[in-house]
Amino acid sequence: MSCLFPLAVRGSEGLYMVNGPPSFTESTAFQRDSGKNCKALAFSKDGSLFAWCNGEKVNVVNVIRAELLHSFDLPKTVCLEFSPKNNVLATWQAYATAKDGTAGVPNLQLHDLRTGKCLKSFIQKKMQNWCPCWADDESICARNVNNEVHFFENNNFNTIANKLHLQKVSDFVLSPGAQPIKVAVYVPGSKGAPSFVRLYQYPNFGGPQSALANKSFFKADKVTMLWNKKATAVLVVASTEVDKSGASYYGEQTLHYLAAGGESAVVQLPKNGPIYDVAWSPNSAEFCAVYGFMPAKATVFNLKCDPVFDFGTGPRNAAYYSPHGHILVLAGFGNLRGQMEVWDVKNYKLISKPVASDSTYFAWCPDGEHIVTATCAPRLRVGNGYKIWHYTGSVLHSYEVPSDEEMWQVFWQPFLDGVFPERAVKYQPVPSELPSAEPRPAQAYRPPALRNKPVTSSKLHEDEPPQNMKPQLGGSDKPLSKTALKNQRKHEAKKAAKQEAKADAHQGPAPVRPPQSTLQNTVPAMTTGDPEVDKKIKNLKKKLKAIEQLKEQAAAGKQLEKNQVEKIQKEAALLKELEDLELGV
Repeated sequence: MSCLFPLAVRGSEGLYMVNGPPSFTESTAFQRDSGKNCKALAFSKDGSLFAWCNGEKVNVVNVIRAELLHSFDLPKTVCLEFSPKNNVLATWQAYATAKDGTAGVPNLQLHDLRTGKCLKSFIQKKMQNWCPCWADDESICARNVNNEVHFFENNNFNTIANKLHLQKVSDFVLSPGAQPIKVAVYVPGSKGAPSFVRLYQYPNFGGPQSALANKSFFKADKVTMLWNKKATAVLVVASTEVDKSGASYYGEQTLHYLAAGGESAVVQLPKNGPIYDVAWSPNSAEFCAVYGFMPAKATVFNLKCDPVFDFGTGPRNAAYYSPHGHILVLAGFGNLRGQMEVWDVKNYKLISKPVASDSTYFAWCPDGEHIVTATCAPRLRVGNGYKIWHYTGSVLHSYEVPSDEEMWQVFWQPFLDGVFPERAVKYQPVPSELPSAEPRPAQAYRPPALRNKPVTSSKLHEDEPPQNMKPQLGGSDKPLSKTALKNQRKHEAKKAAKQEAKADAHQGPAPVRPPQSTLQNTVPAMTTGDPEVDKKIKNLKKKLKAIEQLKEQAAAGKQLEKNQVEKIQKEAALLKELEDLELGV
């Protein structure tokens, strides 16, 4: 299904639209705005309306009919947002006080899109959280004012219908979907008191007892709150600006889970380090976290906060579910090289591993089939442009702006859920006229003295492979505890020792042991889970192997040195030490 205005592009070349697959031509239905001062753009939630500010006016068009609906004289507008049902357009201009120091004029305007009139103006000094938040049905609208959340009903902004007042409400998020509407609020800690997040159901705000759920925690300078699509749970990423232990440049992060039913938990992440990204699956039953010092881990958790699938480690710092939730992209952008892993999350099977170098932006197309990656200014001012991919790794379209121009933003036209049906996952790359985007692997620097010698591979980190964490059929429901794993290793080692004893009894005394088979029986190949112990075991095996070789040489009639004879005499002690380590004594 090809769309009329699939992709908006904003930059120093102006504002224009590009048709989506398969044509990728500039849309003739939307007349290019060639002004070099386009500061903001926005689509409505259903994609039918489009607004932009070109430094002179804010224009609103109907995308379907290619018709100009309104033009507002607001040249300094830098933020735009449509209400969910397209009844209101919110605009924000930078706040400025008057020359005599008195309060400036209201800089946040709410416009009625049916009449074009201004419904209400507010003073909103900060750009952060500038836009009022609407429920999806527009029954309520809320904004944070002086540490209170003010609620308006049915777009009547002249009357405050309700207030939520806690000690100091720093942030809030309304739940998506149908009524009843829920509100997640964050209150930062002070004077030794912890920070907390509470869930309420509108309009029941009568004290802590009326809260649906509550989670308090220390170590939080700011939080990010994420509702799932069905509004049954919230994920809270709590962050501190500085890691007092000095372990991380990114500060410290913790991940918390709150359910609307009252349950709460700290999500246990197996690897230390920053939490780079957290994303809910559109099915609302799972979420993916990308975390840990590089190479970062990525894990999918269920609503019990139990791991379902571990993607192992890799160069990644972001997770993006497709609109239908059947595909997950793990990516490493920013200061990473742009590697992407595209996974079928129904079967946990890797589909492709494309690379989008120098990307600053990623977004799924609403059809769930295509992806856009872009390099935009001011994050990067060279090599600006965008690529449209199929998730199987094929680059279908690529555009790079001229070297003296910049690109600031690209944005897919949104569509409501259900417009595009979910399609079966493909694994073979779709045909493309463009060459593969595989970059040439960078050659590691080698000093002149080593350049004619064989290359020895060395890694700073051993990558962990992906691992299914779901309980296997016929197995136990829970993963083994540390004690159970230790006992299991002891049992396996004892079993191996018994087998060796039986083998020795059958063979009878022999002057020389077989060179390798007995050693392999004595020391089963396994790891203890402790890197130091594993290292000792490895060294002991090496010594025992050397003793076996010396004994072979002695049997062949070779005269051994004194120190070699002493080595052979230490064999019993080494075997005893190895057995103790294997048994975890």
